[in-house]
Parts: sequence; structure tokens; C-alpha cells
Amino acid sequence: MLLRVGMAACFVVSSFCPAPTSSAQATGEPQGVAEEGETPAPPRIEVAPPAGILDAGFRNLYELNFKGSRTQFLSYQKLDPTDPMGKAAEAASYLYEQFNVKGVFTSEFFLNDKKFLGGAQGTPPENRNDAFLEANHLARDMANARLKADPRDRQGLLVLTMTDGMEADYDALIVKKQMAALGLTKQADAEALKLLAVDPTTEDAYMALGAANYIIGSLPSYKRAFLWFGGVHGDRERGMQQLQRTAEHGHYLRPFAKAWLALACEREHQPERARQLLTELAAEFPANPLFAHELALLKHPADEND
Repeated sequence: MLLRVGMAACFVVSSFCPAPTSSAQATGEPQGVAEEGETPAPPRIEVAPPAGILDAGFRNLYELNFKGSRTQFLSYQKLDPTDPMGKAAEAASYLYEQFNVKGVFTSEFFLNDKKFLGGAQGTPPENRNDAFLEANHLARDMANARLKADPRDRQGLLVLTMTDGMEADYDALIVKKQMAALGLTKQADAEALKLLAVDPTTEDAYMALGAANYIIGSLPSYKRAFLWFGGVHGDRERGMQQLQRTAEHGHYLRPFAKAWLALACEREHQPERARQLLTELAAEFPANPLFAHELALLKHPADEND
């Protein structure tokens, strides 16, 4: 009874800030030069704004540079210690790294129902990820603290959606606690809807809704009927539409939704659509070999009889 929502792993924007340039460098003026008798002024050092550091870390994450991504996320936490997104991003880096090791984001896993609906190889004790759990729980606590002060806090709702979604992924795929995953899935869905009510432009929220709809809609009919009575519904087509929204307009989760959607298209026998999405991902993240590899596995219809 695999139930999961999109990780926030989870993820990233398509571009980030270029290297900063001081005004003196931009005009070609010498730096630190004083008139005779004056104390030389120290050279001015400009740094990337916190948002640029966070975005750069997510980009590293999508390039499978997990150490580099965590360095950026820890720097962001020092610059903005009140924002739970920094800790949620750190949690995403640990979980995404584990998913990469387990081959979760591959067609070999995604197209195999035994793996896709049964979880990654390994026992729960072997797969336990303490670093992820610690960072994810702290991010959730920080988000809840913000929401106590302001129940409509956009960042708090977004982080809750991401952390509950990631832990649902972890429970279902890694340690195979299906009932725990079910509870977190329902929480993430509710939080995503609250977030969209506060800010309908937060397209990242559709990642959680879309993944849950698709996964539940992929289950055998007798399991879907059981979940229906528990208040959990699923619709594969609607799920793909929601994933498409994040893939087109999302922020942190845009590339993740696009990769998820590409693999879903393969499951739905839509190779051309999957090929287009993977082509875009491979061009945007050339340092990630998974996108190029998955693209190479998609043979053109004209080559099927070769």
C-alpha cells in the first residue's frame, strides 16, 4: 500500500545569482585607495544574498553534488537562522542522496511495480537515515513555531508541506512503514491546500498533491477502495496535471516535479512526452548523469525494430 508525496527533498529553481561584483569593480575604479593623510578604507566585499545561496544549494542537489549542496544550505542557515527552509533543504539533501544510492529516481525502479509500490531494497534498520530525520524534525518544529505566531505564514506552510511529504516518502520507500506514510500523506495534502489558499501562486504545493494522487491512483483497485473509505482518494490523470503545474511554474520543486513527471509518463506509455522532459533536464543539469542516462534508454519509435 505504497503512499507517498513529492519530496522536497526535496528541490530547486532554474537559475541562481551570478558572482557579485562591487561598484568599484564594475566601474574599473581602484579599491581601498585614500587621499594623502586619510586612513585607507577597507575593500568592500559583497556576498550573494541569502536566497541566492539557497538556490545555489538546490542546484548542487540536482547535480548530485550532495556535499556542495549541504555546504550552501548550512551557510544559508547562518545567514537566516529563523527561516525553516534552510533546515528543510538540508533534510532534502540527505534523503535525496539516499534515494540516489537506492536508484529510486530511475526507470528501473519506477517502472517495476514490485519496487515502485513495495519500497527500496534493504531492511528498515539498514536503511535508517538519522541525519535526515534530525534535520527534517527540526525544520518541522521551526515551521510550527512560525505558524503559532501567524497561522497564514506562507513559508511555514510550505516547509510543513515539504517536511511531511519527505517523511512520507522516507516511511513508504525506505523504512516501509506504510501506515505512518499514510498519515503523513494526508497531513501534507491538507497543508498544501492551506498553502494554496494563502498564496495560490505557490505552485510547489502541487508537487505533494500530484505525487499523492498519482501513487494512490496506481494502486490495485481493491487497495484504492480501502483507502477511499479512509478518506484518501487517488487519480493518476489529475496527479499528472498537478505535477505538470509544478514542473512549469514551481520554485524549489520544479526540476523534481519534471523528473517525477517524466518517469510517470513512461509508466503511462507516453515516451515522447517523457523524452521532451528528460531532454530539458539533461540540458539544464548536464552534471547529473541520471537525466542523460534515462534519456538514452528511451529509444525512438523508429528504432524499436533495430
